[in-house]
Amino acid sequence: RCPCPLVAGRSPPHSETAAYNTHLSPAVTPVSTLYSPPPAAFAPRNQPTMSSSDQRGGKPNVIEYFSSNDEPPEQTKFSWPPLESNPEVFTNYLQSIGLPSTFSIGEVFGFDEELLAFLPQPVLGIIVCYERLIPKSERREQDKGSSDDYDKVSFYMHQSKVLDNACGIIACLHAVFNSPVVSVDAASVLGKFRRDADGSTPTERCAALEKNTEFQNIHKTHASRGQSRTITSDQSKVRHHFIAYVLEKEGGTNRLIELDGTKAGPVVVGDCGGDLLRGSIREIRGKLERGEISESLSMMTLNLAQE
Repeated sequence: RCPCPLVAGRSPPHSETAAYNTHLSPAVTPVSTLYSPPPAAFAPRNQPTMSSSDQRGGKPNVIEYFSSNDEPPEQTKFSWPPLESNPEVFTNYLQSIGLPSTFSIGEVFGFDEELLAFLPQPVLGIIVCYERLIPKSERREQDKGSSDDYDKVSFYMHQSKVLDNACGIIACLHAVFNSPVVSVDAASVLGKFRRDADGSTPTERCAALEKNTEFQNIHKTHASRGQSRTITSDQSKVRHHFIAYVLEKEGGTNRLIELDGTKAGPVVVGDCGGDLLRGSIREIRGKLERGEISESLSMMTLNLAQE
């Protein structure tokens, strides 16, 4: 199984509250602000884990672990600790490794059109953090991804056990490197990783990130910020997972593509009329309606920075 991160919601301003203390109220953004009808109340924070498989219950303010391999010992320090699902944390992280200051990560506060109207345009990539509720064996065939679809995007990489909670930054790599608008400094950490990834397979890109200690050390610095900073080794607290949505690369049919490094390959979701934002929202709503993910989720955008 391949681990992944993080706190799905928070109350602004970004609280320093110990988010995983079972005696505290969940510091989460009510998901009723994201979609309707209003969801049922969150399960109690101290609800026990249902199993060691993909299916787990409760705890909105923690992170999920997904991998095809055995879980490491509970107290093993993470190689790639969890990131908080926080646009400020993500923007600072990405700009520190080479994303130009003209781009940033924004936050989707709700799925209603009046809220979407406030988002900076154009939306160049979507990053979603959610808790999966069904085991891998029960996923729909069309949601498993395929290596046959590697060529639908310019960049895709796998995620391994070694890249335990790296799914947040991997989702960012998928968003940034698949945007025809974004270019990064060739001498930066992002630029060097992208250059070295040219001509490599998704598995080779995964192996390259595993060995990239410069990237890893920067990641740890940013993972130490926000509510996820207290999680350094207890994988049972990692209950959410980051994925990205992008448009099919130029020359394609502008279909919506889901990129998740823990799957066999890209997932071709289908036609979205070139509207990445609303196509992604439609897909997330479908996952909610099918009971595939919990109501504990967040959505961020890659977009032009606001002046």
